[in-house]
Amino acid sequence: MELRDAVRRRRMVRSYDPDRPVPRTELEMLLNLAIRAPSAGHTQGWRFLVCDDITSRDTFWTATATGEPDRWLAGMRTAPALVVCLSDREAYLDRYAEPDKGWTDRDERRWPVPYWDVDTGMAAMILLLAATDAGLAGCFFGVPAERWESLRAAFGIPERLRPVGVVSLGHPAPDRRSPSLRRGRRPLAEVVRYGSFG
Repeated sequence: MELRDAVRRRRMVRSYDPDRPVPRTELEMLLNLAIRAPSAGHTQGWRFLVCDDITSRDTFWTATATGEPDRWLAGMRTAPALVVCLSDREAYLDRYAEPDKGWTDRDERRWPVPYWDVDTGMAAMILLLAATDAGLAGCFFGVPAERWESLRAAFGIPERLRPVGVVSLGHPAPDRRSPSLRRGRRPLAEVVRYGSFG
C-alpha cells in the first residue's frame, strides 16, 4: 500500500473481532516500524508495553477503566492487542547533558515543548499507519491521569515513564463511526498559512 493510501484509509476503530488475534510476529513487525520515528538527539526515549493476552488485557482495563462500561469501553475491550506508549523524560534530559549536545545541566526549562511526549506520539502514529498498511485496525486513546498510578502498579511501570497513550490493534468488527466525523475535515485554506498569519 502506498503511504498516501494508508494515511487516507487510517481511522480510529473502536470495535474489533475478538476471535482474530494479532500474532506477536506481526506486532513486532509493526513495532519495528514505530521505533523508526524521529526523536530529538536520537534519544529514542519511548517504551512500549504490549498487552496481547487475555490476562494482561484484563489487567489493563481493570487498572484504567472507571465507572460502568459504556459502548466505547465494550468495543475497545474486544481489541486483541493493546500497546501502551510511554515516554521517558529523564532519557532526554540525560541525552542533552552529553558532550555532543553541549548542555551541562538537565534543566527541563531548556525544552520549548516536551519532546519526549512528541516523539512518542510520532512513534504511535507510525504504529497506526503500519497497522493500516498491514490490514489491521487501530485506535489511539489516553489513560486518565488519575489512573496512571494504578496502571504503573499493575504492570510495574517505572515512575519515570509517562503514559502518552495507548494504541489498540486488531481486525475490525462492525463499528459505529464517530459522530464527530460529521464535522468534516477542515480545508487546507483554514489551517495553513504561508509566510505569515498576518
